[in-house]
Amino acid sequence: MVLLKLQFPLQRRVRLAQGLWLLSWLAVLAGAFTFSLGVYLKTELLRRAEVMDNTEIHVVPNILMLVGLVTMGINLFAGRVCQDSLDSARFPPWKPFLLPWYGLAWMVCVWLLSAVVLSYALQGHLEESLKVGLRNGIRFYRDTDVPGRCFQKETIDRLQMELRCCGNTNYRDWFEVQWISNRYLDFTSKEVKDRVRSNVDGRYLMDGVPFSCCNPGSPRPCLQNHLTDNAAHYNYEHQSEELNLYNRGCRQALVDYYMGLMNTIGPGILSVISLQISVLVSLRYLHTSLEGVDPENPEADSEGYILAKGVKETLMDVKTTVFKLLQFGQVEAGDEAEAGADGEKAATSS
Repeated sequence: MVLLKLQFPLQRRVRLAQGLWLLSWLAVLAGAFTFSLGVYLKTELLRRAEVMDNTEIHVVPNILMLVGLVTMGINLFAGRVCQDSLDSARFPPWKPFLLPWYGLAWMVCVWLLSAVVLSYALQGHLEESLKVGLRNGIRFYRDTDVPGRCFQKETIDRLQMELRCCGNTNYRDWFEVQWISNRYLDFTSKEVKDRVRSNVDGRYLMDGVPFSCCNPGSPRPCLQNHLTDNAAHYNYEHQSEELNLYNRGCRQALVDYYMGLMNTIGPGILSVISLQISVLVSLRYLHTSLEGVDPENPEADSEGYILAKGVKETLMDVKTTVFKLLQFGQVEAGDEAEAGADGEKAATSS
């Protein structure tokens, strides 16, 4: 049973070749677009690498960059095939490469679809990575004179100001760590000594936050210290009054930012998949319609189709072909091993 068979007069074959040439170049641009999206997403992830615990999410931009390059290559090939398709002398040399091209084109579509799926499936991994990374970043905020950590303060401050966020989950995360270096604490002060002694780990904890948590949109001057002490500030109630700090945690801010990128990229990638499938189907119709042309009457009508057999029969044929190739490879490997063994025996006997 031939699947999706269509009649192709000469004029229709010419229009198909011309349209496919245009489609293939659009697909080349789509491949460049996909590669650019991957580079942009990779750059944005690397910008925040200091506050991420792992790089699992990087698989998405890596796939996009790889598939973008492959897409450009296979569609440049398709465009060249279209140029030569109506020339009976120049088209036949391309025929052996078309079957592998179909397989590669389908793989590109699957890879692109997997990138879209992974971008949403890995949200939990991204959130956990940010949770651990931000927790470490906040913990090492004070280590401005420790090699390898001296950049953490600037990183966290810039992050909180750019994304208008505070802490990991919220501003109270800063209450649980000593974020001021001992270098800047006056240990002759009674208040400092009392706070250090009151903590079992000997840390200087306080109900305060760094300046980067302050919301410039608040009408009240920034309150950074004694945030839970109502008596420390005039006309202040920390449980009911909206603080002049950013209320959103940086983990949620980053997750929202990256998922917003994914939501923007997703429809674009789906459009690239649709375009690539259009190129694949069109080239298949062009290929099969040219195969059916009578060599003695090249201007006669011909038939084009997607599959020469039904879907089930085609899959069985592909499976059989793959098994034969695997068996051929095993036989070759066995012959080489036997030849090597015979050579060793000959060398030993001599």
